[in-house]
Amino acid sequence: MLTDRVAVVTGAGSGIGRAIATEFVRAGARVHCVDRDLAAVTDVARELGDRASAHACDVSDEHAVDETFRTIGLADVLVNNAGVSHIGSIATTTPEDFERLFRVNVQGVYLCTRAVIDGMASRGRGVIINMASVAASAGLADRFAYSMSKGAVVAMTYSIARDYVARGVRCNSISPGRVHTPFVDNYLAKHYPGREAEMFAKLAATQPIGRMGAPQEVATFARFLASDEAAFLTGTDYPMDGGFLRLHG
Repeated sequence: MLTDRVAVVTGAGSGIGRAIATEFVRAGARVHCVDRDLAAVTDVARELGDRASAHACDVSDEHAVDETFRTIGLADVLVNNAGVSHIGSIATTTPEDFERLFRVNVQGVYLCTRAVIDGMASRGRGVIINMASVAASAGLADRFAYSMSKGAVVAMTYSIARDYVARGVRCNSISPGRVHTPFVDNYLAKHYPGREAEMFAKLAATQPIGRMGAPQEVATFARFLASDEAAFLTGTDYPMDGGFLRLHG
């Protein structure tokens, strides 16, 4: 349980972030839902009731992050979930694309973690959960910048865990495989109009377990990592990929 813990979930306006915020409230936490999309995150907070609040924030913007976390105050749990994706090899990735992925997926984790880490360390307790990806470890085709950014997230996870283990702060990352979120549906509608069902089945079949993950499955594991039940766990990246990394091929 997370009774009366204060949690911050970035990218809480949809998909995995929304599921994590919902699961944390269900477990008794008070959740600050952070997202660039104010309308979406306000809807989430309204749906979750008085134990949730909405904050509009671009996690890649240092001043916006500082102001948002000043408003939030001390946090017991931070879930760095906000992120963006990109398709392309190194040859087709523009410097602008590369910078955007770095700023959101890497700098966003850095800025948000920096905003809470001193408060956690000073109290001798805290949990940071970073959302990485199997792309950090697997050579996925046409995911150059995305893989770069998620590899950096895993490396930051190890470094933070090492530097703060003696001060009571735990840090782990979750590396999902394909998870069925609105992003997947929008991607298929944009790139494969009229073939959505066919392509969905093809993407799902790339995971040995034979399906995509569900946001709720990631949320349940995040809730466990945030709880005292996981008090012995730190400095680890946990794949949630239906066997993709170890059983594929």
